[in-house]
Amino acid sequence: MITILGAGLGGLVLARILHINGVDVRIFESEASASARHQGGMLDMHVETGQMALEAAGLYDEFRRIVLKGGDALRVLDKTGRVYLAEAGNDLRPEVERGQLRAMLIASLPEGIIQWGHRATEVAAAMDGGYIITFADRRSVRVNTLIGADGAWSKVRPLLTDIRPVYTGLSFAEARLTEVSSRFPEQAEIVGKGTMMAVSEHKGILAHREPGDVICSYAAFEAPAEWSAEIMSEAGGLFEDVLKRFGDWDRSLVDLIARSEKPLVARPLFALPVGHRWGRRAGVTLIGDAAHLMSPFAGEGANLAMRDGADLAQAIIADGDDIEAALACYEAAMFPRSESAAQESAAGLNRCFNAQAPRPLVDFFLGMHSDVEAIVT
Repeated sequence: MITILGAGLGGLVLARILHINGVDVRIFESEASASARHQGGMLDMHVETGQMALEAAGLYDEFRRIVLKGGDALRVLDKTGRVYLAEAGNDLRPEVERGQLRAMLIASLPEGIIQWGHRATEVAAAMDGGYIITFADRRSVRVNTLIGADGAWSKVRPLLTDIRPVYTGLSFAEARLTEVSSRFPEQAEIVGKGTMMAVSEHKGILAHREPGDVICSYAAFEAPAEWSAEIMSEAGGLFEDVLKRFGDWDRSLVDLIARSEKPLVARPLFALPVGHRWGRRAGVTLIGDAAHLMSPFAGEGANLAMRDGADLAQAIIADGDDIEAALACYEAAMFPRSESAAQESAAGLNRCFNAQAPRPLVDFFLGMHSDVEAIVT
């Protein structure tokens, strides 16, 4: 029996591929149900990671049916609203809403594989081998093979390493607008059909379209590590603080945040050190953010988690009863791949948030795609 802690995208891909290949698997998930919270955000599925994983899971055709048409369009602006770059998109990295993708993966598993409402509070090594997971309701379970797919603040990771995520120095404040075509036409136009990145002077307003005529936006800025805790303790403090930081930005951009229909959500960004690894320990490994949390500026987080799940499943299937060989094979490929992605993520963050922005970001996209239209040269 393979036990997975966490029903995120990586854990679900792992469970799906194991299940269709006849391997006994179960997932313990902290959320009470599949619809317990909004999963949020758009994901661009990369050919060599996310799309490959969906192919291995036998779900690629279903995935194509939930892709947001034109969602891979891109616009880069500065704080005045001046457009530097526009790309219509080419469908090589199609965009899909995270919640829809997760729902598709959940539906692909028989009922009972995911055990909802199991929030792990501790994972410890058992005296006679294996591991004991203790849950918030004081129940516990002993497992022999454990996969930590439990995200940034993984309870499984301490079995392998003392390293914890470190604050990147950058924080987001998330906002949402609905029925944008009729109610917020100016914001609909400035964002376009896909993703819009307005960056200048170490700050940014980033936005993307979601299904159902929705725009999700983020104000991004440098702040101290304690910023989110302090600002959230003040009534209305987050809203006022964020708007003050963007006082000299074009109003059409600021209104993506100022006119939010829901309270802003503070999201400080954390990452594990680039090149972080651990030594082999019997019967346990990590996938996704539990293994290699990084900032979102390479677009690899969810993609890598899904590739991790697919690779690990295929290693377990290939090595049959030799679970240690399978885990070692998976880690040998995962470590260099995740290190490369983490380096690119760190470089991407620097491209967006420096004194020369948006020029480094524009140059990066022009170097990547021959079909990008440079508006300002």
